[in-house]
Amino acid sequence: MRILLTEFEEMANALRTDEPVLVVTHESPDGDALGSLFAMKLMCEQLGKETSIYLAPETGLPRELAFMVLDDLLRNPPSDCESRVLVALDCANARRIGPDDSPIKRAKSVLNIDHHHDNTRFGDCNLIVENASSTAEILVELSQSLDIEITPQIAEALYVGVVTDTGRFQYSNTTSKTLRFAADLHEAGANIPRIFRNIYESVDLAELRLLSRAIENICVFDQGRLVISFLTRNDFEKASAGEPMAEGIIDYLRAISGAEMVSLIREPPFDSSLPPRKVSLRSSRSDIDVSAIARNFGGGGHRQAAGFSSEQEVEDLVSGLQNAYRKQRNQGGKSFDES
Repeated sequence: MRILLTEFEEMANALRTDEPVLVVTHESPDGDALGSLFAMKLMCEQLGKETSIYLAPETGLPRELAFMVLDDLLRNPPSDCESRVLVALDCANARRIGPDDSPIKRAKSVLNIDHHHDNTRFGDCNLIVENASSTAEILVELSQSLDIEITPQIAEALYVGVVTDTGRFQYSNTTSKTLRFAADLHEAGANIPRIFRNIYESVDLAELRLLSRAIENICVFDQGRLVISFLTRNDFEKASAGEPMAEGIIDYLRAISGAEMVSLIREPPFDSSLPPRKVSLRSSRSDIDVSAIARNFGGGGHRQAAGFSSEQEVEDLVSGLQNAYRKQRNQGGKSFDES
């Protein structure tokens, strides 16, 4: 416990310096990434720091998170990166920030705050809390070390991160501490009904059309224990849907009875700046580590939720995922380099 407290203190001290800040998160951001991004910006501004937020231009923003105030989000690195402290949030490795690595290379220093167990600790200062439900949960605790007042805006951003990464407090990463922090955020002014309506009760018709195509494309292997679906560019075009609209479909696959591992392969609508294929992975068993599978394909994530990008064709990816799943199951969840 003392080591963890020291890490929080070290990160708090690193954030108290006078340098301006550039806050970044991973490409294809989810609720935890964007909630943490916005909350950290407000926290740094409360410390009196000049702060900018950046997201790689190649990636879109989920429609259901459009209610968050991100009007000043930079889509190109600022020209003064050399004078800034870069704060990376929810990024297991430096590559997750996007194909342009110049912000990290040029920054005066790099602070790395994350909860992924396979984080490469690429920062000059690292705060990695593997048993935290989300990066937003880490920021709640960090705010205490910084004597930050949790305003309603900060509370709402952090609540978005916590509620989405815990699957509305239903996933196994939900702890008693998570629930206590959520209560604190509610008391601090987070508008929970508004957050719920925007994220979970505001579905675009194109998303439903895309979901129906993903359901039609489901393939079942190993007596139903492995479920894989895919979305081609043609599926996106037929549904009139953008790539971010596919983000939640993996959770429908995860709910299939008997499935131990599920995967969604998607081809983003044609854009030369995006990888040809994106793959999401989920596991319902703690001894099937999908982050190990993702790392083998150049990605990463959590033991039960991970992903990667690939240039392989859909058929090759399906075959590769079958082999990876069977290897994981046979060796009891060990990572590939442990076998």
